[in-house]
Amino acid sequence: ISVLFLTLLLLFLALFPGAFDCCTKISDEIPKGILRRVERFEIQKADGLCHLEAVILHIKGKKFCVNAQNRKVKKMMKKMKHKIHRSKSHVRKQRRTRITKQKEQKQ
Repeated sequence: ISVLFLTLLLLFLALFPGAFDCCTKISDEIPKGILRRVERFEIQKADGLCHLEAVILHIKGKKFCVNAQNRKVKKMMKKMKHKIHRSKSHVRKQRRTRITKQKEQKQ
């Protein structure tokens, strides 16, 4: 029976590798120092395999599970999305300006 159980467990792990990556506990408070060092974040929904709504903060290979309703966390997520969006549009603008200047020089 134990061999059968072990085989089924290994099969489950192979088919659902993220099944045990869920946050099971969340922190309501998070220090500003940690929020400043966040490299990326994920949003964990309270559906499917994970039964808890959370934000997973990634900092140098470590994961922190925090309350998705925390105001500081929401503000940090908004800033990170804004930075990513702004930097992409800024690069496009620079490239267009450079191409326009090159065209003007040729004429």
